[in-house]
Amino acid sequence: MIPGMSFTNVRIFLYRGSCDLRRSFDRLALMVTEELHEDPLNGDWFVFLNVNKTKLKVLYWDNDGYALWYKRLEAGRFVIPPDDGTCLDRASWAHLLEGIEACVIKRQPRYRRENVKKVEENA
Repeated sequence: MIPGMSFTNVRIFLYRGSCDLRRSFDRLALMVTEELHEDPLNGDWFVFLNVNKTKLKVLYWDNDGYALWYKRLEAGRFVIPPDDGTCLDRASWAHLLEGIEACVIKRQPRYRRENVKKVEENA
């Protein structure tokens, strides 16, 4: 979906407030630490939107340094998923990028395997 960015074992966090997208690597990484309470060096993606929801930045750690991916819409706005959580699943991420309002779509229940690491730690 994004060249050079792998979905393997990556969580996608959405900063739900508006962000001054003139901020670059260090200021966005500080926001991740202080406001999302996550480690910006773990390889997860951190998504920030501007006030008008027409620009989007993704900050992530790419093995040897921070990387940014930036998208500006020529028309329309990004639609933030309706739930209150900060972690997006792959479908919500795709909907955000494609401009799909997921509130009118109902997801049918599916089997979801428990996180193997959690199960092993509790044993």
